[in-house]
Amino acid sequence: MPLSLLVALLAAAAPLLAMASERWGGLNPCLLCLWQRGPYWVAALLALMAVMAMRQPRLARVLTALAGVAALASGVVAVVHVGVEAHWWPSPLPGCAAPNAGAARTVDDMLASLAPTPAKPCDEPTFLIPGLPVSMAAMNLLYALGLGGFALWVAKRAPVDAEGPGAEGPSAEGPGVEGR
Repeated sequence: MPLSLLVALLAAAAPLLAMASERWGGLNPCLLCLWQRGPYWVAALLALMAVMAMRQPRLARVLTALAGVAALASGVVAVVHVGVEAHWWPSPLPGCAAPNAGAARTVDDMLASLAPTPAKPCDEPTFLIPGLPVSMAAMNLLYALGLGGFALWVAKRAPVDAEGPGAEGPSAEGPGVEGR
């Protein structure tokens, strides 16, 4: 299996696990939780493009590196999220705050201003494993760092496998390139 395909599968696994924990685990995501997922889908798409570009090693290498950067972008959002959970700073997203009455003057005004489904405030950590004091945002941070590092390692290593010593057959760039 090409390692870029493994990067794609691991990148897609993170948001899929989060969605499964919502559907079957009854967990409710906040806005920052949802923002952490987007970069993983980008990483999965870029890594799949790298697999399709295997005949062009330089392009595959760049796409795999970009997949790693996308995974690390989820880690950046996770750092913000962990800081919000720890009350180190407020959330940059207005939807992360608990609903308030605002300018409502009556109870009916307050009820009308509330969202139909209450959103989970971003400063309330969600713990996936009972007894383990590591929030899902912190787990995502660790996962994003690991996946991003792995993807960057794959990207760095890719040309050595395709063109380096010990490679069998013609150069991965095609016939006639060996003489450069």
